Order: sequence, then C-alpha cells, then structure tokens
Amino acid sequence: MRLYIFDFDGTLGDSRALIVKTMMDTFDEMGIQRPSTEACIDTIGLPLEQCFAVSAHLDERQSDACAALYRQIFKINNVPGAVKPFPGVVETLKRLHDEGHTLAIASSRRHESLDGLVADFGISRLFSAIVGADDVENAKPDPEPVNLILSRLHVEPQQALVIGDAPYDILMGRNAGTRTCAVTYGNGSREELSAAHPDTMISHFADVLNVQ
Repeated sequence: MRLYIFDFDGTLGDSRALIVKTMMDTFDEMGIQRPSTEACIDTIGLPLEQCFAVSAHLDERQSDACAALYRQIFKINNVPGAVKPFPGVVETLKRLHDEGHTLAIASSRRHESLDGLVADFGISRLFSAIVGADDVENAKPDPEPVNLILSRLHVEPQQALVIGDAPYDILMGRNAGTRTCAVTYGNGSREELSAAHPDTMISHFADVLNVQ
C-alpha cells in the first residue's frame, strides 16, 4: 500500500470512556433521559449531531443543541491523558512513515479537538493529510473524506488502505474504492464489522504492517 488512511477514535486513540462520559454529562445538563452506554458506543464514528440523534432518538433541534453543549463539556473533560493511543500505535505509525508510506487521518471529529489529540500523541508530523468533519459536506460512510485525501495526495484508490474500528469506516473505504481493514479492539463489534465486509480484520494495531 502507498497510502494508509486511519480513523482516529477507536482506531488510533482510546477515547471511548471520555466520549461516553461527555455524552452522559450532556444528557444530564439538557435534562434528557440517558440512553444506555451501549447505545452511545454504537454511534462513535458518526458526526456528533448524529450521535445524539441516533443514541437518544432526538430531533434535529435537540441534537444540534446537544452537540453544541457537548463541545463545551468536552473541553473540560479532556484533561491531559484522558485519551491515550492504543498499544503499538505510535511505534507502528513511525515505522510505516520511516519505510516511506504516506499516512492520513479521516475522522468524524472536528479539527478543534482532533488536531490537539493527534499532537498529544506526538505523531502530527507523520501525517500528510488530516481530514476532519469540518472539511467535508458528507460524513462517513460517504466516501467524501477518503476522496478528499486521495485528491490532495494524488493517490489512486487501489493504492490506499482505510483502517477503522466502525462499520462506517469500512463502508467509507469501500464506497471510495480502496481496500479496507477493520480493527477489532475498538468500538465496533466483530459481528458489525464482518457485516461491512472489510478486506481484512486485525486484533492488534501493529498487525497493519502485515496487511497486503
């Protein structure tokens, strides 16, 4: 592969606890009944407004209000060390970069938080493109985030691999015509990921080195 395109939440960064806590804090502040933890986890990877709409069956007005409040609470909850890289992430990314591969990120997170989290891991310099939710009109599973990266870096779809922990990531890659790799240690269940038909599945991040 010439280009590796990674999701962030649940693939590079272990942010599940922070996301769920911030969603629950938001529901409490808004006076909305909390959905289950599992319902929140299932939405990680979607645009923030959709996370609230899907997890708690909210209308557009309520979802937008929740998303705005979530962003405020997230800044408070995101204390240093709240999000850590999964085992092997930093070392593996550095190895891929040193071997001459091109790396990119396609995330449903906005740059206001995404860039800081990537910087906290000390890996910003490794990426040739970082695409967030505020860079596109159509979010995952639409192929626009991947297509934007391919266009910016002048890479053909067949030369790229999309790696993610949610079905939305896999479908995004498939819709863009790339190869896809699902990681099973993140937020998506093995059954959900299998249903999205990735080209390969791995249980440890470092195994991406062996994906052909």
